Amino acid sequence: MSVKHRLYKGVNAKIVIIGCGMSGIAAAQRLVNSGFHHVRILEATARSGGRIKTGRLGDNIVEIGANWIHGPSEENPVFCLARQYGLLDPEALTPQNQAMDIGGHPPWVPNFFSSSGQKLTAEDIKPATEMFAELLHESSEFQSQGGEPWACVGDFIRSEAQKRAAEKWKDIDATTRSLRLCVISNMLKVECCVNGSHSMDEVGLGAFGLYKTLPGLDCTFPGGYEDLIRNLMSELPSGLVTYNQPVRCVHWNNAEKRENPVMIECDAGERIAADHVIVTVPLGYLKKHHSALFRPPLPLHKLHSIQRLGFGTNNKIFVEFDSPWWDADCEVIYLVWEDENDMVDQVPDVQRSWIKKLFGFTVLKPTERYGHVLCGWIAGHESEYMETLSEQEVTHGIMQLIRRFTGNPTITPRRILRSQWFHDPWTCGSYCHPAIGCSAQDLENMMEPLPTKGSQSQPLQVLFAGEATHPCYYSTVHGAILTGWREADRLISHYSSISPSELPKSKL
Repeated sequence: MSVKHRLYKGVNAKIVIIGCGMSGIAAAQRLVNSGFHHVRILEATARSGGRIKTGRLGDNIVEIGANWIHGPSEENPVFCLARQYGLLDPEALTPQNQAMDIGGHPPWVPNFFSSSGQKLTAEDIKPATEMFAELLHESSEFQSQGGEPWACVGDFIRSEAQKRAAEKWKDIDATTRSLRLCVISNMLKVECCVNGSHSMDEVGLGAFGLYKTLPGLDCTFPGGYEDLIRNLMSELPSGLVTYNQPVRCVHWNNAEKRENPVMIECDAGERIAADHVIVTVPLGYLKKHHSALFRPPLPLHKLHSIQRLGFGTNNKIFVEFDSPWWDADCEVIYLVWEDENDMVDQVPDVQRSWIKKLFGFTVLKPTERYGHVLCGWIAGHESEYMETLSEQEVTHGIMQLIRRFTGNPTITPRRILRSQWFHDPWTCGSYCHPAIGCSAQDLENMMEPLPTKGSQSQPLQVLFAGEATHPCYYSTVHGAILTGWREADRLISHYSSISPSELPKSKL
């Protein structure tokens, strides 16, 4: 047995993980497998999984939270785990599927409808979608070059689209040109959902290119994303997670205490002494509660990064129909408002026009499994307002919208189910994005453990994991897993590099 392995087996350091989402589970599994005996997860809610949440719409399994494996290929730990547990359809496992590099935008077969009740043709639409794809690609290139011309992605796309439309489309009629600019408005709303932002005016142009994609055509879990959580949880020792146990405060940097320098105070009154705590709460929760959550407060540079990083809401509205009103091969439906040629991605009156922010629907496939179910996507403040409405009001809004865009006054949804991530007190939104003024340094600061380098205190008291702490896979489940492993590995290497005499007494 190697010295390293012997040390792992001998280490009884007390490690507490806050949050039983994907990063917390990944960290716990790595630590337990490395021989740490005193690992405990504190979870505020009654369930594991965090922003992975599978629900039901009638007989259908639907994803309230994380939806796809983005980039299912060898580098993606979600894909590798799902394959190991046998949770994927055969086509998701083919080499062709893994090799397809889609750059984060799946080549879905679209249907476009306009607000005057017309189904639009590919010729009407293609020049606009091609221009938008080009501008989006250019938006991600400033990160490597520096010197971006605008502060935000929204301003860059609008100004460039105006310029290029004037040059390229000068010979076409005004109505078609206007319609194409309205399509760009729709695409901006799509990007709000992709980025988890209220508007692309909130997404920093300089940092937009920090996000990296993996090869592979996005795929889903036939039995639900929670199958992955169940499999991972089954490999952890029973009793490792305490549910319904919100943490009130993490007391760290207690100079008096050589042993267990961290004390976790729970809402219910329990106080837990620990050597290390791994904090995996969502950035939305951290933004709202950091001042109460840490004693002493977080260092200023870390606090500023928490404030600079963006965190927004992206919600889904699942809608079931008796029969389809879209083409048999259709995979995504876009709804183009013909009064939006100024390329807007937010509405002036949220309460009256919130439904205009819904860019359209993805079609749940295969039909044999789901029947006729669509998933509507809506981001931002309009999405947050939607959460406050009754199910009846949301159903009515969706019905009116679809009748208007299809020109068919008889279409009636059978039932709906929506997510409400903003009003979930433990998430306060969906996922993060690099906001204006954000840089790679902010993501570095997010993952930096406390006390910071150079401090005389015992190192690695408070560690940070979760999607918002990954430098390039933020906003994804694979990013969350990798950060959980990263922080577990940080502790493993810490204990394997110190000599036995430096270990806390009576723990060998």
